[in-house]
Amino acid sequence: MAEELFDIVDENGNPTGETVSRSEAHAKGIRHRTAHIWVVRDNEGKKEVLLQKRALNKDSFPGKYDTSSAGHIQAGDEPLESALRELSEELGIEALAEQLHFVGTFFIGFEKEFHGKMFKDSEIAFVYAYEENVDISKLLIQKEELESVEWFDLEEVYKACLPPRDDRFCVPMGGLEMIRKYAAGSNRI
Repeated sequence: MAEELFDIVDENGNPTGETVSRSEAHAKGIRHRTAHIWVVRDNEGKKEVLLQKRALNKDSFPGKYDTSSAGHIQAGDEPLESALRELSEELGIEALAEQLHFVGTFFIGFEKEFHGKMFKDSEIAFVYAYEENVDISKLLIQKEELESVEWFDLEEVYKACLPPRDDRFCVPMGGLEMIRKYAAGSNRI
């Protein structure tokens, strides 16, 4: 199987016309795009977010709780189509484009060692909210990507991710802050 190719992007997430392989992007910290989908709901007046527990074989943050669904945007693809594909592949949710609400973009950048190898991330994340009713017992989770999913109180996750960060979570703060602001202003959830 051929290695994934990503569009190299500028600081606003616009493709430059060049591509990079997944391994080179993460070895050298070359900026690329990802789609992050937050499954959110209102449960008895509290905002909750569905988090996935990453598979232990993941190249970054294995076994940690992360965004509901997220993935790299392949070269030539658009953020919305990637978001829809990730929801389907990782959770078995067949969403329609109009069910995803674009929240914004944020930058993720870090260098950290995983499995004895340096991982350099430089990405522009396109954030979407999905507010439809989700019964987690009926999800078809992609075992290669994640171990399980669980509902969490949004405010408790936010507090747990503030310094000193609870090491169970690898949720990116930029996305978490965006979804908190979105959920606070949303009449739907």
